[in-house]
Amino acid sequence: MTDKPVLLIPRKLAPAVLVRAQATYDVILNEDDHVMTRDELVAACQNVDAVLPCHSEHFNAEVVAALPARLKIIANHSVGVDHVDLGAAKARGIVVTNTPDVLSDATAEIAMLCMLGAARRGSEGDRMVREGRWNFWSPAFMVGRQVTGRRFGVLGMGRVGQITADRARGFGMEIHYHNRSRLSPDKEKGAIFHDTVESLLAVSDVLSLHCPSTPETTGLINARTLDLLPERAILVNTARGALVDEDALVAALKSGRLFAAGLDVFRDEPGGNPALADLDNVFMLPHIGSATFETRDAMGFRALDNLDAFFAGDAPVDRLV
Repeated sequence: MTDKPVLLIPRKLAPAVLVRAQATYDVILNEDDHVMTRDELVAACQNVDAVLPCHSEHFNAEVVAALPARLKIIANHSVGVDHVDLGAAKARGIVVTNTPDVLSDATAEIAMLCMLGAARRGSEGDRMVREGRWNFWSPAFMVGRQVTGRRFGVLGMGRVGQITADRARGFGMEIHYHNRSRLSPDKEKGAIFHDTVESLLAVSDVLSLHCPSTPETTGLINARTLDLLPERAILVNTARGALVDEDALVAALKSGRLFAAGLDVFRDEPGGNPALADLDNVFMLPHIGSATFETRDAMGFRALDNLDAFFAGDAPVDRLV
């Protein structure tokens, strides 16, 4: 018998994270790394004290209600917690934590990749070369949009949004943002604050989404709001797919109202949206914003820090409920 807390890890984590976890906890693994069904997840949680899930494990109210009394903490391997019903967890007395800060740089890098890939027709050009269709050149060939000096709109100026704005400054872009509250001057760094989403969209040659997915932000980017963007603007989304009405986005891209979109997240994951995949003016990635070796280690260690604090009787630094 062991007196270690029993910890369920439903997805394959970085090797160094697993080594550390097994030194402190009696770890139960999902050996083949498949996405557990609701019933599988509930069953796997029945004899554990804690779970360290990713955003692929959905703890809705029904799942939370089926969790055993001994499970006391859900230590997420993610910043976003839209996959966890926080109200239901709080009602059950289950602590929920996340992993902020440590993935900001990696996600900001992906936002820049999505912006440039969309602006310079990256997907279209890559396919052309790979498929052997590049047999022509002229000054009118594969002309894209230059981002240098353009207005870069940040919707959600948290840690990721701030670092993404810093990266955009490297391209000489003028930074505009909307946030629930205005930043202090030292964090704002000369960025122009907009007190409404509508005001921000009107000046965003590139709009980059960095707000959380909540009932209030679901479908925030829709036919009405897309129409507020400057003509032939570029949309970048590295936050959550639920922020965007994808049908409206497809229509705006097909009509030329938007020049292009760079997307790392989608309404349906995994899989994406075939209607978006059919369009040349969409640069797409499979939700890999935090997928670097360094960041995966840091996220896992941050989740373990929260677990260690909880089982030591201390308050986890990233406690949400």
